[in-house]
Amino acid sequence: MRKARWAGAGIAMVLTLVAVPANAQQAGHVTGVGGVFVKSKDPKALAAWYRDVLGIPVESVGFAMLRYDAPGHPEAVVWRGFKQDTHYMDPSPREFMLNFTVDDMDAFIARLKAKGVAILKRDDSDPSGKFAWILDPDGTKIELWQPKP
Repeated sequence: MRKARWAGAGIAMVLTLVAVPANAQQAGHVTGVGGVFVKSKDPKALAAWYRDVLGIPVESVGFAMLRYDAPGHPEAVVWRGFKQDTHYMDPSPREFMLNFTVDDMDAFIARLKAKGVAILKRDDSDPSGKFAWILDPDGTKIELWQPKP
């Protein structure tokens, strides 16, 4: 078992990771982080801070491709600042949204529905893959993404 600690803005979160053999899992699992989306009064200034202070390679159009390797995961994570008045994260009152990649959208949604999770919307027609949106118990919007192969 591995433990990871993440602290920021006066709060700390402890995440416990438990290794599960790949052959013991059924289809329909989160395979990693697909993106982090945040609201900002000034997305360009925020992008510049991430680029200049943290060294994240933010492109001139305002997002960063953060590359990492993981079996079954896309080769990049997208970072993008949204304007303060965006409605993309509605109905969540939060100033951020989580995006998780999944290996099998149909199996994952079936698992969510079996647990009583409401699906806000689903889109299987996007050129980059399949999407679905849900809310967590705190009202944070979560975007699920099954990338095209």
